[in-house]
Amino acid sequence: MIRRSSNRQTLALALIAALLLTVLPLPESIDDFRPYWVALVVIYWALEVQGAITLGTAFLIGLVLDLLTGSLLGMHALSLVVLVYLVERFRARIRFFPPWQQAAMVLALLVNDRIILLWIGSLLGEPVPTWHYWLAPMAATAIWPWLFILLDRARIGRRQPLA
Repeated sequence: MIRRSSNRQTLALALIAALLLTVLPLPESIDDFRPYWVALVVIYWALEVQGAITLGTAFLIGLVLDLLTGSLLGMHALSLVVLVYLVERFRARIRFFPPWQQAAMVLALLVNDRIILLWIGSLLGEPVPTWHYWLAPMAATAIWPWLFILLDRARIGRRQPLA
């Protein structure tokens, strides 16, 4: 019971931090490198704690992200639902590898996410983005091993009973 509530608190804090990092203003020169923080946190929790992120939870997180970023309502919700489905589907295979090798799968998941967002944008008649559109998944892949270790330590550290 204590472990489950501790995991929920850590998940909530990680998601709040990811949402804040998503809306944090950055200089235009490095804004293209902004990782999809929310997706990285969702991937971590879907991998490490089975049932922590359900499809419904991913949908709600995506709606909150849509509201915060001012994007089409449901766009990030759809992409996060697909992301969580894929992580849950291949969870056993992905967890087998160390974080630096998991980064390749994270890249594939984030590129798939970008393709979904690109598809939705094309349905809306938005222009096709430049190659800069693909820099964020690359930056997120480079960050993944470090973020994995940080979130793992936070999750495990909060479970330890106080002496």
